[in-house]
Parts: sequence; C-alpha cells; structure tokens
Amino acid sequence: MLDLRFYMAQRLSALIMAPLVLGHIAVMIYAIQGGLSVSEILGRTQGSAFWFAFYGLFVLAVSVHAAIGLRVIVHEWAGLRGVALSLFTWATGLGLFTLGARAVWAVTFA
Repeated sequence: MLDLRFYMAQRLSALIMAPLVLGHIAVMIYAIQGGLSVSEILGRTQGSAFWFAFYGLFVLAVSVHAAIGLRVIVHEWAGLRGVALSLFTWATGLGLFTLGARAVWAVTFA
C-alpha cells in the first residue's frame, strides 16, 4: 500500500511540475532574449506573491518527486530498507525543500 502511495505521489508531483517547468523555461528564454540583467530580474520578482507561489509550488513538487525517485534508486542500488530508507527519504525531501524554500524567499522577499 505504501508503494502505491509513493507511486501516486511521484506521478502527481510530475503532473504539477510539467507546466511549471515549461513556465520556468519560457521565463528564462524571455529574460535572456530581452537582455535583462540580474538586478532587473530581481526587481521584477521581489515582493511578488505570484512568483513566490509559482516557485514555492515548484520547490515543493520537486522535493517530493526527487525524494521518492532517490528512494527507489537507493533501495535498488544500496539495498537500504526499512527505517533507514524512510529516514533517507525524509531527509532528502526536507533538505531539498529547505534549500529551495530559502532560494525562493531570497528571490521574492529578501
């Protein structure tokens, strides 16, 4: 049952990530072609609830997706099981979320 939940969580996170990845790529292409500097980009993102929500959701989806994917790889390659595997999964997910959340906060509100 737990495997089915992980499977569904990874598929749902991929479903959320797909349009966010496309949106991120479109924004990056726009910024590069428009010749925007880093300070101009930060000027547009700081204080924006939209960009905070966009990239915050992105970070959450990536954290869940990557943690579950790495869980499967570590289980298959290293043979990690049980509590150790669960701790690895949670540590990876929380670590990725923490790093991503700090970056989102810095770009939108700091």
